[in-house]
Amino acid sequence: MGRIRNRRMVSIILVLIISIVMAGCQSTNQASPDTTKESATTDKANTEKTLTISWPKDIGPLNPHQYTPNEFFAQGMYYEPLIGYGEGGKLVPKLAESWDISEDGKVYTFHLRKNVKFTDGSDFDANVVQKNFDTILANKDMHSWLGVISQIEKTKVIDANTFAVTLKNRYYPALQEFAVVRPLRFLGAAGFPDDGNTAESIKSPITTGPWVLSEYQKDKVAVFTRNDNYWGTKPKINKLIVKVIPDGEARVLALEKGDIDLIYGEGVISLDSFVALRDSGKFETSISDAVASRALIVNTAKGPFADLNVRLALQHAVNKTALVDGVTNGVEKVADTIISSNFPYANVGLKPYDYNVETAKSLLDAAGWKLPEGKDVREKDGKKLEIEMVYMGPDQVEQPMAAAIQSDLKQVGINLKLTGLERELRNKRMETADFDLLFWGTYGAPYDPHNFVSTNYEPGYGIFESQQGLSMKDELHQQMKDVLLTTDETERQKLYTSIFTTLHEQAVYLPISYLTNIAVYPNYVKDLKFPAHRDETPFDTLDIQK
Repeated sequence: MGRIRNRRMVSIILVLIISIVMAGCQSTNQASPDTTKESATTDKANTEKTLTISWPKDIGPLNPHQYTPNEFFAQGMYYEPLIGYGEGGKLVPKLAESWDISEDGKVYTFHLRKNVKFTDGSDFDANVVQKNFDTILANKDMHSWLGVISQIEKTKVIDANTFAVTLKNRYYPALQEFAVVRPLRFLGAAGFPDDGNTAESIKSPITTGPWVLSEYQKDKVAVFTRNDNYWGTKPKINKLIVKVIPDGEARVLALEKGDIDLIYGEGVISLDSFVALRDSGKFETSISDAVASRALIVNTAKGPFADLNVRLALQHAVNKTALVDGVTNGVEKVADTIISSNFPYANVGLKPYDYNVETAKSLLDAAGWKLPEGKDVREKDGKKLEIEMVYMGPDQVEQPMAAAIQSDLKQVGINLKLTGLERELRNKRMETADFDLLFWGTYGAPYDPHNFVSTNYEPGYGIFESQQGLSMKDELHQQMKDVLLTTDETERQKLYTSIFTTLHEQAVYLPISYLTNIAVYPNYVKDLKFPAHRDETPFDTLDIQK
């Protein structure tokens, strides 16, 4: 009986041990799915990175050869050019690995990058480049603003990887203009409509670029996913979500609530909001180098500004540092020259005009504009020194800047009349040179400085007309024509130096500030780098590290 009890006890103990072990095993097995799930979630978080941004408008149909309602930023991030625009205006290979220019400067031969695929799997080659050029050239009138379009005489497929463009005349900015966002970017053949003309629409946005449009709700949201078959360096993030938020203040609230990860661009929020976000300490903020210029066109053809001394007095009378800091809170940067020195050919060593009220007064005295005793407006031959400034009435920057300039000029005895107009009326006044001073902005990168000089010598924009008071106007405008035709780099720089020096010394413009792109983002958004190109974006270089 004792042995039986002992065996029973051993059996019970063994059963208990086995049960405990099994229970432990069962417990471990039950915990495994959760542990595995947690591990998978962590891995997913590390590999799936999503950046959410906002934009004031819908991205549009992503037609690379069309304008409104397509948004510049979306076309720029989605489609690729033959040539890219890099820092300091350096031209870099994109879909063309290299290029040759004939001795006469008229034939551009592009050696296309091999083994590049469109997002539908089709090949990028010279035939599809030709197809894109065919539709662009079939709509020359639509694209006539871009100088190289009107210069193209013919195009030719040399072989699968070689494509040639022949111009009617030498035109050095051709390469720079091949880098613009629209219309010289490339759609896959299957994206074309049946008639081959993309002027009205496309079938689908087929690209060679780093992003693929994966979801789209008009006026609400567009979702782009990384093109893992992209030929170049792939984006660090997997997904880019673009939410349409028309109101700037709503955009700020969305950032503060964590609904978006980045505010980026030019004029996308008020400058006051930018400063408030910067000073809150909750976000990182960045400001780009100059992307364009804000200036006043000075009409030399009539009125007081026909006199150089009066134009020079204007340069010394306006306190630009106080003006720019006061109105833009330092977001824009004070401009000393009409084209910033970080642009090609523009770093020519011009001496800035200093803010000096006494110098301004002396120059006005020399011009015969005297301040009668007991009065606050200068007079000459019984006529008061009164000038008019035209600005965009609804513009939140031009309006306060105009008021500040009015105050500055009052200190030197000039009565400045302010005229705020809607865009259409303002443009008419500009085109007819019906102004003394008028707010204006340059095109920016990659269009300047060549687009800047072309608008100066071509009648119809109002700038050529406003320069008719210059004694050297014919020589100046001839230099502007010649600089676009020269194939000699040394001669080109010499001509640009002369052009910029003459415009500066003749005080034809009052440069005020350099426009910039801004960025506001939480500290988990990393590696933000502003592109040199005004209309491109940093989304393919950004990283998310939460």
